[in-house]
Amino acid sequence: MPKVILLSDFSEDYGKSLLRGITAYAKENGAWVFCRMPLFFRETMGARGIIQWAQDWGADGMIAQLYQEEDAELIIRAGIPLIAQDFKERFGNVPNITGDYYETGKLGANYFLQKGYTNFAFYGFNTIVWSRERAQGFEETLRQHKHTVYYFEHEKARSGELWYYKPSSLSQWLKSLPKPIALMACDDDQGQHITEACKLAGIRIPEEVAVLGVDNDEVICNISDPTLSSISLAAVRGGYQAAALLDHMIVTNSLSGPSIIVRPIQVIDRESTDIFATSDPNIRQALRYIHQHIDQNLGVTDVLAQVAISRRAFEIRFQSITGSPVYQYILQLRMEKFTRQLIESDKSINELAIECGFPDAKNLARQFREIKGATPNEYRKKHALRA
Repeated sequence: MPKVILLSDFSEDYGKSLLRGITAYAKENGAWVFCRMPLFFRETMGARGIIQWAQDWGADGMIAQLYQEEDAELIIRAGIPLIAQDFKERFGNVPNITGDYYETGKLGANYFLQKGYTNFAFYGFNTIVWSRERAQGFEETLRQHKHTVYYFEHEKARSGELWYYKPSSLSQWLKSLPKPIALMACDDDQGQHITEACKLAGIRIPEEVAVLGVDNDEVICNISDPTLSSISLAAVRGGYQAAALLDHMIVTNSLSGPSIIVRPIQVIDRESTDIFATSDPNIRQALRYIHQHIDQNLGVTDVLAQVAISRRAFEIRFQSITGSPVYQYILQLRMEKFTRQLIESDKSINELAIECGFPDAKNLARQFREIKGATPNEYRKKHALRA
């Protein structure tokens, strides 16, 4: 019966999701005893105090959010298997629970590109790995489309000051940005800072600034006014994999192993991005129609029926604004929905194909393999909770 210390911030949705995955593994693989250690132990006891407590309790392993690599080194020197949840930077001496932060930034950039934006901004911290790499993925993806990114970074990552509710340099920066603009925040907390600062500055969301967060923390996203769109993460799966790794480390008496990568899943649309940013009324109408009818067997001719210009003129304008031909845009959007449902649902491939607007499951499987490099069943198996 492994005794495991969990030292993390379980007040936030990301930590709760990790915990759900950890406990799912424990229930499937025998009874584990958990100590959910309060975070203030980290502040008041330090690494040496935590080690002493762990030894007195007889802990077999630990999953912990630590500040410094030196703290992790002390724990593994004490012979306690440790998986560290990265906080400011990744740890080099132990397995990490970290994220594919760069890919998350790319996902945000491509989401805004699909909506036709040409102005972009990022709000976060250059001194923290998960923010810095999300910004890199966002900017480098947009740079490939000849776009630049406006940045604003504030100094304190966890400041207790509610400065964003007052006239500030953030308000001035938001006012100075070209409009309309697509703004990605490094996480949902910072996304809500933006929505509050915009209200203070009289900036309309999403008409002038569309805001996207990360983590899909439903409490924060729904407190935001307007509600905040956000990128959801496979944190439950990450927690499950972390528990499996820790179990292996305990059984084999090992202090090393591969890091656990929490990957982005999808954008959860809410009011803060509910708009298509193009001044061309025909393209705006076409985009709205596509997104509203993507579950149907939608074709280019259906979209053309919604606009009052020639097919040639429409296709040229559409590709110029979105970066994709009409048929490819529809396929990509439909395939993204199918991929999300494939991971999140237990429905059969045929059922999901029909729901996502693919009348031919065999043709879907061929297209899916070309895009994802695997069949739908292979992809589902690879990305399931226990993969």
